[in-house]
Amino acid sequence: MPKGSLDKWIYYQHDSSTAPLDWQTRRKIITQIAKGLSYLHEECMKRIAHLDVKPQNILLDENFNAKLSDFGLCKLIDRDKSQVITRMRGTPGYLAPEWLTSQITEKADVYSFGVVAMEIISGRKNLDTSRSEENIHLITLLEEKVKSDELADLIDKHSTDMQVHKQEIVDMMKLAMWCLQIEPKRRPQMSEVIKVLEGHMNAESNIDHNFVATSQTMFGISENTGSSDPPQASYLSAPR
Repeated sequence: MPKGSLDKWIYYQHDSSTAPLDWQTRRKIITQIAKGLSYLHEECMKRIAHLDVKPQNILLDENFNAKLSDFGLCKLIDRDKSQVITRMRGTPGYLAPEWLTSQITEKADVYSFGVVAMEIISGRKNLDTSRSEENIHLITLLEEKVKSDELADLIDKHSTDMQVHKQEIVDMMKLAMWCLQIEPKRRPQMSEVIKVLEGHMNAESNIDHNFVATSQTMFGISENTGSSDPPQASYLSAPR
């Protein structure tokens, strides 16, 4: 793909000779990622959970049209089954909280989509250890900013065009937060995400503003952990 992977275009670099992507290009990329996931989840004969949705696995053509790639970790889910049990697969920072139980549906991709959307909006990595301790984890920062009504602080400051479209971008963040619900059933289907993006429905407003699992008990997992138990929540969505 001529433009390579998405990560090369959304993470700000001091020595980069390319201008930051404008909002309409970023919005198009977010929409096309959503359409790709909707096809996998809802239009194929069997549901396909990608399970490694991240900027490095999103390729761009010469016109910045986005294509999902790298299906090495994907999982087929029969239409008559609600979930599949599988070993952890994916990339830390993009993993949905339910990986604590290994009981996975396609909604794990919806969570990852929410993380990627926030990276595209903010122009930074979800996990960035070069930042101050309180700013390392983007999704934890999102929790804090929405509770203090300061979502606009997360918009990419290196793009003048992004600053011009603040209200539209804040609305996109609200859609991302719907996708980042800890409880999978509270996340939208990707077809619903597309309807919101195309203006045919509104994002759910009655959502929980906690996006990072901090306790195993919320998934009914015993605190008596052993060597074969699922990983801690901090491994999935990063440290608090």
